[in-house]
Amino acid sequence: MGCIMGGYLQLAKPRIGVMIALTAVTGYLATVQQGQINWGHIGLLMLAMMMGSASSSIFNHFYDRDIDRLMTRTATRPFAQRTVARPDFVLWIAASLLVVGCAIATYVFNPVVAAHLFLGAFFYGVVYTIWLKRRNWLNIVIGGLAGSFAVLAGAAAVNPEQWLLPMLLAIVLFFWTPSHFWALAIRLKDQYAAAGVPMLPVVAGSAATSKYILINSILLVASSLLPWFLGELGNIYGVSAALLGAYLLYKNLQLCNDVNDKNAMSNFFASMKYLGGLFLAVIMDVHLPL
Repeated sequence: MGCIMGGYLQLAKPRIGVMIALTAVTGYLATVQQGQINWGHIGLLMLAMMMGSASSSIFNHFYDRDIDRLMTRTATRPFAQRTVARPDFVLWIAASLLVVGCAIATYVFNPVVAAHLFLGAFFYGVVYTIWLKRRNWLNIVIGGLAGSFAVLAGAAAVNPEQWLLPMLLAIVLFFWTPSHFWALAIRLKDQYAAAGVPMLPVVAGSAATSKYILINSILLVASSLLPWFLGELGNIYGVSAALLGAYLLYKNLQLCNDVNDKNAMSNFFASMKYLGGLFLAVIMDVHLPL
């Protein structure tokens, strides 16, 4: 029973689900006024977002089971190992999670939150997994919109009519995803090539990819400063975004100067620290009683 439950949990990709949920919470906290945080709403928002993320992740496991068997990184996944006895039943679970997640979002908050939740799952499960992953190196760029919808969902849970700051944060997330994932793809280039997946390092090579990462990160850092320049966030955020951006660009330059797996993974983890720091800066800027 433990192995079965562990397999189902692996299908849901809980680490991605938690990240999506925290992204939505950041959107919520960026929008809600000081002293008006509803912790019950935050808990239900996280639950709904994690259900939507789990739904698309389960479908991703199912659809990619053939190429997962060709990559060392994914060869032990339940569908790749053929340990899932009833794949059709698992797909019903995925559909049910999405329906229930959208129902929670609609009942507790509003239909706009549910729409963003659905679009996030749709972009990951259909646009990225089915339409783009096996066909075009822009797969992770366009598919990365899934994360952008999470911050929009969190903001809409507070006020669906407040759009400027949430949209600016969604743009930041859009530019963050390629810098984050392309670094990992450099490390896994040979595995993606073996599976026939046209990730950018497979198509253009690792050296060219490192330059694309740097260019993308320049756009990322520039976009991250827009909430400050436009007056949507204050100096705590602005200074933090500038310092975090300088750190990320420094790591990108290291990779450009010496393209190897160690520097690629250093960039991968640096991008996670960057985003976590940026989220924290948003929350501090809005809620510290200054």
